[in-house]
Amino acid sequence: MKQEILSRIQKKFPLVPKPFAVIADELGISEDEVLKILQEEKKANIIRQTSAIFDTKRLGYKSSLVAFKIPKEKIIAAVKVINAHPGVSHNYERNHDFNIWFTMAVAPDSALGLERTIEILAKLTEAEDYIMLPTLKLFKINVKLNTTGKDEKKETVKKVVHKEIELTPLHHNIIMKAQYDIEFISEPFKKIVDELNIDYDTFFSILQELQDAGIMRRFASILNHRKAGFNANAMVVWDVDEENGESIGEKAAAFSAVSHCYLRPKYPNWPYNLFTMVHGKTTEETNAIIEEMASEIESKSHMPLYSSREFKKVRIEYFTPAFKEWEENNG
Repeated sequence: MKQEILSRIQKKFPLVPKPFAVIADELGISEDEVLKILQEEKKANIIRQTSAIFDTKRLGYKSSLVAFKIPKEKIIAAVKVINAHPGVSHNYERNHDFNIWFTMAVAPDSALGLERTIEILAKLTEAEDYIMLPTLKLFKINVKLNTTGKDEKKETVKKVVHKEIELTPLHHNIIMKAQYDIEFISEPFKKIVDELNIDYDTFFSILQELQDAGIMRRFASILNHRKAGFNANAMVVWDVDEENGESIGEKAAAFSAVSHCYLRPKYPNWPYNLFTMVHGKTTEETNAIIEEMASEIESKSHMPLYSSREFKKVRIEYFTPAFKEWEENNG
């Protein structure tokens, strides 16, 4: 039952006043039982966060994956500098000469901009080299770990057409509140609607509007991969033909074990342009999935980059003063 609940909250979280009562009804158990299981999983750090997941770019932020080449003896000091930037959400050491990999975003009103910010970080960390790998084409971003063992190897990745909307102050206020972790209590959204002095209908209709516009990707729980038993997660990079990149990317994204799939630029010192995050419970399982993918994907070469250390994994806090403060102190 626990695995069914974990699967449910990752896939489609009920956006209603009492979401856990809805899940309980679906599974034929009581709301208290659902809440007890979720509270235990949260306490055990298996559930990392349950909140709205927003599209950084749709909120006006500029972002990129970045890889630094840092001498081993300078890694700890460099990581401290990188992690201090509020736009860094993920930071890992990986098994390559480009050994420090992080995601970077700068605010819509950034005075420095993305490239200058990365230049400053490269200088501060004494990086020997670096590459910027912005998204050219997104095929999939959907972290749903198969906790039940019942999922198919392949899945259909829906193409989403976004509606354009103008964000009002209320939209911004809801984004600022909904980005944070909810409590596992009977009415987890009551605190937000009370603080904003709105009713549930208004709150849920605006979340739906944000989702239809592609600003909110979804509302869901994210699990701690390793705590949930997925101990072998590889960023697999592929050298694929640029002209056929879109069709190849769609093939790669169809694998259920792939949570993220992007096309990124190539460089003289970096020939890989298709990036896939592949999740497995063991290295053997992950490698077997990669082999199966390689048999279907037309690529000149591929390389799995396993993370040896995780230095940071958080959600970016949107519309906070931290971005401006960093630029004032470092720009």
